[in-house]
Amino acid sequence: MKSTDAGKLPSALERMTEILRECGDKKIAVFLDYDGTLTPIVRRPEDAVMSREMRDTVTRLTRSHTVAIISGRDLKDVRSLVDIEGIYYAGSHGFDIQAPDGHRIEVDRAAGSLEDLDRAEQKLRNSLADFDGVQIERKRYSIAVHYRRARETDVEKVSNIIDEVKEEFPGLRRSSGKKVYELQPDVAWNKGEALLWLLEELVSAGRDMAPFYIGDDTTDEDAFSVLADRGIGIVVRDEPRDTKAKYALDDVEQVRSFLEKLASLGNE
Repeated sequence: MKSTDAGKLPSALERMTEILRECGDKKIAVFLDYDGTLTPIVRRPEDAVMSREMRDTVTRLTRSHTVAIISGRDLKDVRSLVDIEGIYYAGSHGFDIQAPDGHRIEVDRAAGSLEDLDRAEQKLRNSLADFDGVQIERKRYSIAVHYRRARETDVEKVSNIIDEVKEEFPGLRRSSGKKVYELQPDVAWNKGEALLWLLEELVSAGRDMAPFYIGDDTTDEDAFSVLADRGIGIVVRDEPRDTKAKYALDDVEQVRSFLEKLASLGNE
């Protein structure tokens, strides 16, 4: 599927009838990113808290549809921030998944990288200690280096240090998102693979699904690719970029409005 300028995509709110017609009689499953989708992007990751209105909307959504959160955050972190029962949680870009019944799945191929992540984290903390505004966030299966509050003149230096550390650990790969660099296990796994795994889990449970994925970051593009011919990808277009999503929403409030419409269907 070719990428499209997000600014040229039709509004998911305005095309609701068209979208629901595409779903037909299938059960709706809604997969959601967290930062930039359920909450606005903020300067400090720990300050990204869902509004009461968004929490109420997602809670109502769970009463009628299958819901999953697929986030770059650590599983424990996103589980604590959302804190809604009855949904799937996938942390660390899908490396760590927990079902509503508490059953937990971790990507076996990534487990061998935990020691490298521990060592790389310590090297990054030592090397980046003198850079003001740089925040290192360790997750079970990744190390995130946030530079949103860093001096612009330091960003390239930070990037080069991350590359140097990565070269010491060939079992890790580098990725990036909005004002963040990450080191992750270098295995074939991402939000798209996690989405596929969850869909297979749901299909094996006898559910014929119409999957939605809503996200704002470049890391969500793998999920949009997965749904290119089997679901509805919706990008939150807060900045210009190309995307493989089919539809767009302009901000977190439009996401909430869209989820409200889905929640009102009650098609279970």
